[in-house]
Amino acid sequence: MPLEMNLCWNEIKKKSHSLRARLEAFSDHSSKLQIPLQEIIDWLGQKDEELSAQLPLRGDVLLVQQEKERHAAFMEEVKSRGPYIYSVLESAQAFLTQHPFEEVEDSNSDSKDVSPRHRIQNISRFVWKQATVASELWEKLTARCVDQHRHIERTLEQLLEIKGTMEELSTTLNQAESVRETWEPIGDLFIDSLPEHIQATKLFKEELSPMKDAVKLVNDLAHQLAISDVHLSMENSRALEQINTRWKQLQVSINDRLKHLQDAHRDFGPGSQHFLSTSVQVPWERAISPNKVPYYINHQAQTTCWDHPKMTELYQTLADLNNIKFSAYRTAMKLRRVQKALRLDLVTLPTALEVFSEHELQPSDHVMDVVEVIHCLTALYERLEEERGILVNVPLCVDMTLNWLLNVFDSGRSGKMRALSFKTGIACLCGTEVKEKFQYLFSQVANASGLCDQRHLGVLLHEAIQVPRQLGEVAAFGGSNVEPSVRSCFRFGNGKPAIEAIQFLEWANLEPQSMVWLAVLHRVTIAEQVKHQTKCSVCRQCPIKGFRYRSLKQFNVDICQTCFLTGRASKGNKLHYPIMEYYTMTTSSENMRDFATTLKNKFRSKQYFSKHPQRGYLPVQSVLEADFIETPASSPMLPHADTHSRIEHFASRLAEMESQNSSFYNDSLSPDDSLDEDQYLLRHSSPITDREPVSSQQPQDSTNTDDKGELERILAHLEDENRVLQGELKRLKWQHEEAAESAEGTPESAQDPHNEELLAEARILRQHKSRLETRMQILEDHNKQLESQLQRLRELLLQPGTDSKGDGSTASSLASSPHPSEESQTREKGPGTPNTETADEVEGKDHTPWPS
Repeated sequence: MPLEMNLCWNEIKKKSHSLRARLEAFSDHSSKLQIPLQEIIDWLGQKDEELSAQLPLRGDVLLVQQEKERHAAFMEEVKSRGPYIYSVLESAQAFLTQHPFEEVEDSNSDSKDVSPRHRIQNISRFVWKQATVASELWEKLTARCVDQHRHIERTLEQLLEIKGTMEELSTTLNQAESVRETWEPIGDLFIDSLPEHIQATKLFKEELSPMKDAVKLVNDLAHQLAISDVHLSMENSRALEQINTRWKQLQVSINDRLKHLQDAHRDFGPGSQHFLSTSVQVPWERAISPNKVPYYINHQAQTTCWDHPKMTELYQTLADLNNIKFSAYRTAMKLRRVQKALRLDLVTLPTALEVFSEHELQPSDHVMDVVEVIHCLTALYERLEEERGILVNVPLCVDMTLNWLLNVFDSGRSGKMRALSFKTGIACLCGTEVKEKFQYLFSQVANASGLCDQRHLGVLLHEAIQVPRQLGEVAAFGGSNVEPSVRSCFRFGNGKPAIEAIQFLEWANLEPQSMVWLAVLHRVTIAEQVKHQTKCSVCRQCPIKGFRYRSLKQFNVDICQTCFLTGRASKGNKLHYPIMEYYTMTTSSENMRDFATTLKNKFRSKQYFSKHPQRGYLPVQSVLEADFIETPASSPMLPHADTHSRIEHFASRLAEMESQNSSFYNDSLSPDDSLDEDQYLLRHSSPITDREPVSSQQPQDSTNTDDKGELERILAHLEDENRVLQGELKRLKWQHEEAAESAEGTPESAQDPHNEELLAEARILRQHKSRLETRMQILEDHNKQLESQLQRLRELLLQPGTDSKGDGSTASSLASSPHPSEESQTREKGPGTPNTETADEVEGKDHTPWPS
């Protein structure tokens, strides 16, 4: 037993020594691992702090290059330490393989009576933790080193690009600024060189367009560096700011110069209207609307108007011609004043055609703006100065001609007119034979084969009729409806759908009603320079200047144009017998022919001349019908926007009413006495109706008594008609009120879908209401005309008998006029307006018996 005890004790001692030896060996091995691992952990933490201290990078190439070198040395140091770290980590891995440990840590690991086994596991666990931390720190450090290296490389690359770009920009800016310094002040430049400077500035701006991209690039790079927490150095930031500032200033200077050059070219260049500002004097100022249409400001009266001050004065002088009783001559006389004021009488048609060709106005449907019109007119008057060698006030002539063209073809002031309108206006007033004018006008609407259809002829006549329309005389020439004139012309075409120039000229040679004013203008122009060596039988003027009117009923009776056109007469000279108009000096053969004609007429009665009228023009039956031919407005017009449109509108409606009431004139007046002043030129190849003139010294009491009786009968008839019209007007007003009440109730019933019949009836009522309103307006207008006639006739009845002296029988002239009220309204307009529209017929001037 004791022996066994000894053996056991010895065995325990051996095991105890063995365990102690193993523990000592384990402790030595673990201590050899723990110390290097801790050193590695400390070293890696230190290097990580050093790496963090390298950031942020500074935005300078030199500093970043230095930082790159330092980082390269840092990476070499870390790299050289790598093998040692890997060997320690491998030893730790081998140790942990030999001495594994349980993952769950014992809670009693800190107690003093820890078993050796638990102590070994605790040591193994501690070594594992150190190895894990060291491995993570190593991986993190190496990754950060690589990222830092890439960041430094990228930053250095961007900084180098920024530096190079800024150097290029600085050089380019220096060159651009040197070019800018060579710019001359705009005020020192010649007007003709403005387009060249504008083009050079545009090219210079285009050449600098790459600089814009470069400036954007350098700013984008700086922004990217700022996002990466790399801020440019003070020097680089200042350089970048200077580049941005210089670039903006250069852009502003280029844009400002280009704008100023363009403004100068617009205001002072060939396409400007600046030179026209001299056409007006203080206190007037010429201004331009947004659509380039000029208008005029009176600073003294603080008013604005579309018409040039000189044009306004011209229109006022035209009112002096309103005493001319014959509308064609009245229109021609007014156009002659306009023609001379615009100096267009000095312009020949070939000269105008050359200017039209130079400005490419051949397509007549081309729409011209105000600037194009000014260019053409300026070239036209400059060519006139060169050819005639005379001094022409070009700005004034251009401005007034532009004003007249706008009044005629663009009264709405849209700033646009067709090329056909422009050419028609210039051709009508230029100083050329009337036949050449008609030939040219026809060529503008004819096709390539020289033929013209009804539509294009209607367009031409519509453009031409705008000329007398602007003067308020369109009603005397058939109105604005050119359909009757087109039909009249195409009668010469033998039923063909198109006519030739020779057929148009044959029709125009007969002086058709719609174009007779153009032929009269030609004769007025010729007659101005003519002096007839004879005495006027009325005013005793000698010699007679202008037109000479010779009586073909009485021997040695001649009348000057002033007395004849204004209706003045003397004792014994009846203004109803045939007369002959001369606008050139008479020849002996013409004198003999007139003598023979006068001798024949001595044995002819008044009834003979009434039964054998010879019209001096080609009459056109102008009825109030729809205009089936397309006659588009020459330029956009506002409905009833001007006085001329309203006058024409009322004159047409009045003519319609009078055609319905024509029985009054036919029943009350004799065939000869019912003729108006214009027809008094139309009958008997320009004779005058049968009225006994009253001498300015010896008035005839019997004639005045007869005239008064006639006027009393007319006055009574007009008063009866006025009462009838008043009753009709009241009845229409009553019907209008009923229709309005019926129309007001329709919206409530419209909500019911079953009331379709009521809706249809409401629509009919509305239409009936519209017709009633139109009829009421016509009756009211006609009533005003009748009241004006009544007032005038009352005044004539109250006048003494001597009022009819000097210029013929006023009472008889009124009795023979179908529209005395309109004439009285014309006189009441005063000298302030040239609009003298009357509803009289156009006078005839076919000069078959009048030599031309």
